[in-house]
Amino acid sequence: MNYNELLYAAIQASVKAGKCIERIYQNPFEVEYKSDSTPVTIADKEANAIIEKELEAFGVPVLGEEGEHFIYDKRKNWDHIWIVDPLDGTKEFINRNGEFTVNIALSENNQTVIGVIFSPVFKDLYFAANGLGSFKLDKHVYIENINRFTSLSLEEIIRLSVKLPLQALPKAHTIVASRSHPNIETKKFVQERKQEQGDVQSIYTGSSIKMCLIAEGKAHEYPRYGRTMEWDTCAGHCILKNAGGEIISLEDNLPLRYNKENIENPNFLAFRKS
Repeated sequence: MNYNELLYAAIQASVKAGKCIERIYQNPFEVEYKSDSTPVTIADKEANAIIEKELEAFGVPVLGEEGEHFIYDKRKNWDHIWIVDPLDGTKEFINRNGEFTVNIALSENNQTVIGVIFSPVFKDLYFAANGLGSFKLDKHVYIENINRFTSLSLEEIIRLSVKLPLQALPKAHTIVASRSHPNIETKKFVQERKQEQGDVQSIYTGSSIKMCLIAEGKAHEYPRYGRTMEWDTCAGHCILKNAGGEIISLEDNLPLRYNKENIENPNFLAFRKS
């Protein structure tokens, strides 16, 4: 498959979905709750419809939080599958702190190979593809080109972007953690690192922004204990992997895999060592 073509479509889909989310975010909206008690809004649903429409031309199935959850017998032999979270960080959206993203990824033979993350409020765009590398289009550059963004080619978007990582890792060991999902295991992890490293700093934020901070070089690691799904990590995993990082399962110390029978992730550690 042509990764560049697929990456470009994912970038444009993420931005179009992000504009829809931002419009809804600026006005009153209602919150519903799904059967698993997780919140959902009209922004989740409308963004998902935009993404699926943008990607349908490629004939690759979409597995997403708000789309069809195909049974494993149907998808187990698929070599390629889009894995999408149209609004990652719905709790942050509801709390109106801006810390939510659009996540679009492509899995090939259970591995993440394309990843795009767009922040509708902060306007940062992160993207990656295997063999191409990881990039960030800064919010200021995006805003300068916002009116012509859909007419930019992939080559022009890459030229306007900077390659990740952006900087050397901080001297102080820096851990990024979930703002909305604190737990005892994470606190214990931080305490253990303090005993090992001495000087430890913590950053608390929402959604896939955490993995992007590591890819940029602003943090060393992100431990996650608790429930996440494949669409929460697949895009960020690709961006981090192509910036010299990794996400490993804390069950077997192997990289996270995608399009599994159980689409819930194990506890994991996202990190960069240098």
